Amino acid sequence: MIKNCYFPPEGNYRKDLSPAELHTALSSGQGFVWISLEEASHDEVLDVLEKQFHFHPLAIEDCLSVGYQIPKVDDYVNYIFIIFQAILADDSLDELQTVELDLFLGENYLVTCHTEQTMPVMGNIWRRVDRDSRIYSHGADFFCHAILDNIVDDYLPLIDEMESEIDWIEDAVVAKPAPQTLEKLLSLKHGIMSLRRIISPQREVINRLSRDEFPQIQSYSRVYFRDVYDHLIRIQDLTDAIRDVISGSMDIYLNSTSLRLNEVMKALTIVSTIFLPLSFVAGVFGMNFRFMPGLESPVGFWVISLIYVVIAVGMLAYFKFRRWF
Repeated sequence: MIKNCYFPPEGNYRKDLSPAELHTALSSGQGFVWISLEEASHDEVLDVLEKQFHFHPLAIEDCLSVGYQIPKVDDYVNYIFIIFQAILADDSLDELQTVELDLFLGENYLVTCHTEQTMPVMGNIWRRVDRDSRIYSHGADFFCHAILDNIVDDYLPLIDEMESEIDWIEDAVVAKPAPQTLEKLLSLKHGIMSLRRIISPQREVINRLSRDEFPQIQSYSRVYFRDVYDHLIRIQDLTDAIRDVISGSMDIYLNSTSLRLNEVMKALTIVSTIFLPLSFVAGVFGMNFRFMPGLESPVGFWVISLIYVVIAVGMLAYFKFRRWF
């Protein structure tokens, strides 16, 4: 699906321009045009990127590539090409799905392209266009900032959810460690590592956009790109803190399970040690000899039972005295 919108310097914007109107708007040099390729087909992408704008074949190839693309920014003199990754987290935070957004930023146009699944951030941008003129009143570069800023802001709720999960897991690890707790810890660890893999290169992308490196980005917008860069720095610091907490929680879990195993082994060892002399006494008196002291006595069984009790209580008292349990 191909959407377009023209933002003139003054007056209201216009959506869904015809090819002729779109060409006139681009040629006028006034305002800027936004073309959004949302879940577009292969032919639609080629028609816009190759036939209308004549973008570089390598950039078009990146747009059409299937699979994860590392976030980056390439300078093609008349325009810059940006690859950015948005995230879609499932309900359990086990896996972080990424959705690639490709942006071509020129002097008076912005072309965005995502050929995979639905991208919620684009729906948010279309709604903001209808109610907030500030995101398009400062040119295509500022509008590009608004899109990237929206993607970065979507990371924060995910970080907050991860922090809530890790707080609950910390309590569970101390109170009652269970295999399900370890599985949740490993899932969170995979999720936070995936998030770090996304954030690190995107921080460098925003850092380049915030410097005086590309003529397509005016000084007014660079300040806002630096603000996005600060957000990414904060998010990366939070991910580092969560990763450290997860590593500490895993150590606590392993130590707790080892301690519980030691307690169980201690109890079993005590029981085994107590029954060792009892088994010896029972073995001696269970030997098949005709003449044995107490064998014919009517109180012989009770005497042996009393000996069992005295040995067991005595050994428990000795273990307690030695602080073995």
